[in-house]
Amino acid sequence: MHSHHHQTETDHVAFWENHYGQSERVWSGNVNKVLADTVADLRVGRSLDFGCGEGADVLWLASKGWKASGVDISATAVKRAQADAAKHDLTEQQARFITADLTTWTTDEQFDLVTLSFFQAPFEFPRAETMQSAASLVAPGGHLLAVSHAAAPSWATNEQMAQHSFPSPESELAALDLDPEQWNILRAEIAERPVTDPEGNPATLQDTVVFVQRRG
Repeated sequence: MHSHHHQTETDHVAFWENHYGQSERVWSGNVNKVLADTVADLRVGRSLDFGCGEGADVLWLASKGWKASGVDISATAVKRAQADAAKHDLTEQQARFITADLTTWTTDEQFDLVTLSFFQAPFEFPRAETMQSAASLVAPGGHLLAVSHAAAPSWATNEQMAQHSFPSPESELAALDLDPEQWNILRAEIAERPVTDPEGNPATLQDTVVFVQRRG
């Protein structure tokens, strides 16, 4: 096992900049299906995507009438998100993107929906603390949705996966460390979704889904 504790913040920025910089587009540009299904019935309000990448979820929420914000460490990803927002004629009010390191970023704002989608990295970072700070931004009556890879894709090599950890619903709840007096757990489970593997064959991915509501 390599120790990643010596990595500096600039290494993390460099990792994500390299991740986004090496290709035109890293993500599909489609909304995360679990998110779309989960929030479909919520009353729209202010949303925040913690680690928004190229912004597909933020743009989708904005298109549904949310005042949607997204924060990501990668300036490249945020630039792409802003360009996409402009292409869809969305204003800053409707879809706002911020470049920042989420392990240190703070805001006085509160949000009706905070989302963490695939908030995982192949190096150590204070994930639990960062998830807790995301939860602290949820307004009374608001929701937090955390979706993570629950297992490696079936086509991944062991080598590719050796450095990844896959949260379970239990470990996500432990990381969030929510006060049961203040939060209701609406969903904590592993969900499966059909996908197409790189060879074009049908495959299944498993996501860990945690959906909670701060009591109003």
